[in-house]
Amino acid sequence: MALPLLTTPIRTQNALVTPIGSVADENERRCSEGLQPKGDALELVIEQAYRQVFFHPLKCDRMPMLEMQLRDGGITVRDFMRGLLTSARFRDGYQNTNTNYRLVDHLVSKALGREPHGDAERIALSILVAQKGLRAAVDSLLDSDEYLNAFGDDTVPYQINRVLAGRDRGDMPTHQRLPRYAADWRDSSSSRFPANPGGASGVASAAWGSGQPPAWALKLWLGLGVVGGFEILRVVITIAGSMLGTSSN
Repeated sequence: MALPLLTTPIRTQNALVTPIGSVADENERRCSEGLQPKGDALELVIEQAYRQVFFHPLKCDRMPMLEMQLRDGGITVRDFMRGLLTSARFRDGYQNTNTNYRLVDHLVSKALGREPHGDAERIALSILVAQKGLRAAVDSLLDSDEYLNAFGDDTVPYQINRVLAGRDRGDMPTHQRLPRYAADWRDSSSSRFPANPGGASGVASAAWGSGQPPAWALKLWLGLGVVGGFEILRVVITIAGSMLGTSSN
């Protein structure tokens, strides 16, 4: 029998009061004012939604069918966010490269614009992901009263409470605080592959001594090169002999 979603208390009193200020990017994101955006405003909303979910949206991240539904008025911005957070791109880039706990950190930050309320909320949503999958966790966040009161149907979520009373600086931006995957995934990836050319440092893993492949791999590569050279030479000689034989006849 599936367990019900655990109730999680609010972690700090900051969540109970109206923040005294906000940074400029929060003000700019309040562009729809509760109305379905149109024209250039809609294009801005689409771009903001991609950036909220994927940070740097690439061409491969775009979802033309989902965008078309939003432009035609068939879905709301909230539904557009639901489509992005349950897409194959999000599953491959975030769910499959993280633990359920870290996945919950991403979901809460991208959908509600805040950090989870401690381990209680993190564990509750992790159980939901494990039992019912990613879609159920996304639905629980986007259909919550917190989301509807903060963003409604036609505003892209944004980071809340960047500036708080009694603090000399605001919260770190979400995408700086929460990279796409944690260090444990990077470490496990480097141990599975001989090198990590796509990483930030481009440094070969420990399996390659001084940036060179193991001795057995180098010998195998040289052996294959020698065999391949002899085979190419044999083919060239065969072709040349056939051509000379044909010309003499």
